[in-house]
Order: sequence, then structure tokens, then C-alpha cells
Amino acid sequence: MTQAADFPRAFATAFSAQNAQAIAALFAEDGSFHALTGHWAEGRSTIAKGMEQEFAGLSRMARLVTGKTALRPLGPGAAVLHQRFVVTGLRDASGAELPRIGALLTAVLVAKGDGWLALTATFAMVEG
Repeated sequence: MTQAADFPRAFATAFSAQNAQAIAALFAEDGSFHALTGHWAEGRSTIAKGMEQEFAGLSRMARLVTGKTALRPLGPGAAVLHQRFVVTGLRDASGAELPRIGALLTAVLVAKGDGWLALTATFAMVEG
């Protein structure tokens, strides 16, 4: 990603494609992620493993619809992102579809090399 503003679309695309490796690649090598299911992961490989588990369970058919974005620069090469999403297609253990939810992705982004990466991010439900 050449701009911090590209992060929400890259996250939504990877999430909706159920691509755990692509989500992990959005993070710094030592980045951390608190996923929608409550899973906490540190480091790209652990983030990928956690997302693989999420995509095998609750989020196995989930899709994201992008809502309001707020991107606040913190200085050269750093920003905080708040991105609202509507999450659809969540499934319970029996496979029944759950109601859509509102979720918020909050991330601290930094410019590294030739792109932007998340140092840390939290993806949490904000409304039912």
C-alpha cells in the first residue's frame, strides 16, 4: 500500500476473500492484532494462524461492507485509522447465519519501506 488510506480496502478485500496470509501481510513483522472473535495475536505468522481459525469458524462466510473512515495523521509516516464496517455472513456452529453486525477496525499505521503497515489493530463489534 502506497498510502495509509489504502489500508481499509486492503483489509476488507483480504477478509472477504478469507485470505489469512493477506491480512497478516498488512501488519509489521512484529505487529499485533485483536480479531473480531477476541483472538489476540502477535507477529505475522500468529496473526495468519488466528485468522485461519476465524475463517474456519464464525467468519467462514463473512463479508465486509465499508462504512465511515477516519484517518488521523500523527506525524510523518504515522497515522491512526478508524474504519467502520458492516459484517454479514457470520455463521454459528450449526451453520445458521447470524444477524449482521457493526464493527470498528482501529489501527496504528506506519510507513515502512515502500508501503504502510499496521503496528497494532483491533477489530471489534460496536453494535448488534
